[in-house]
Amino acid sequence: MRPILVILGPTACGKSALGMELARRLGGEIVNADALQVYRGLDVGTAKPPPEDRREVPHHLIDVLDPRQAFSAGEFALRAREAIAAVQGRGGVPIVVGGSGLYLRALLEGISPIPRGDADLRARLAGRLASEGLEALRGELSELDPETAARLAPGDRQRIVRALEVALASGRPLSAWIRDQPFGRRRLAARRIGLTLPRSILYDRIADRAREMVGRGWIDEITSMLDQGIGPEAPAFQAIGYRQLIRHLSGQGSLDEALDDIIRATRRYAKRQMTWFRKERDIHWVPALSAFGAIHSLVHDLRVLEERSLHEQA
Repeated sequence: MRPILVILGPTACGKSALGMELARRLGGEIVNADALQVYRGLDVGTAKPPPEDRREVPHHLIDVLDPRQAFSAGEFALRAREAIAAVQGRGGVPIVVGGSGLYLRALLEGISPIPRGDADLRARLAGRLASEGLEALRGELSELDPETAARLAPGDRQRIVRALEVALASGRPLSAWIRDQPFGRRRLAARRIGLTLPRSILYDRIADRAREMVGRGWIDEITSMLDQGIGPEAPAFQAIGYRQLIRHLSGQGSLDEALDDIIRATRRYAKRQMTWFRKERDIHWVPALSAFGAIHSLVHDLRVLEERSLHEQA
């Protein structure tokens, strides 16, 4: 089997560009590991690879879901493993690109055997979410599972509701399930390349990119989706940027206020990403500003790894 290459790091650090260049040199195909690029219509605000890149290099797990559909780390891992197996079956190099730490862990390490969902309970929680608001459910989660509540972003509606569902349905907090068996039993071997940027440069990039996205039609993108009947409560719209701009479009604050909120929230998210990745093992860190200069050695290392893997299989 051809080895798996993973390009990871915080948002706006240049993962997609590096993944494209490595795909060109290695005959690779890209498997998306961004939790939002799976949604159709979320193009500008997720920095989705442009059509010309996707024509040049095959991309997987992009535009596979309606924005109203929920998506989980477990479902991502299943679909990503299928895509990786297909790429390897064609003799290509799977290049996983993204910054969703939980999704990458689920893919590479397997996911904890968390209890399956309860449809009736989920429906009741959805009703409570509509009538009581997210903060009430988050408060209940803080009582039942303070560890998970502290880990999740305050606006992460999907994961807060899911964690509360697990605690109520099983009688045990999600954190306990993960602590007992943090990983699954089917791990994937991969070469992990992590990109780093000085914080000041990363934060400037985040601010510049948010303003550029608005200039490229982010608001028009959201307006078009709302006009199609996709409501503000859609799972895809709970993402950073989309929820702030939807509030602005509903008359809650100016565009400048929304942008400031987006930039602050994205910077906090980038910080959480790096905190997560620093706890992961076997990541080869590369300064993003010199990553393209290091491509030759990265390609060489991967080919050595491939030859070793083929030799071991022989």
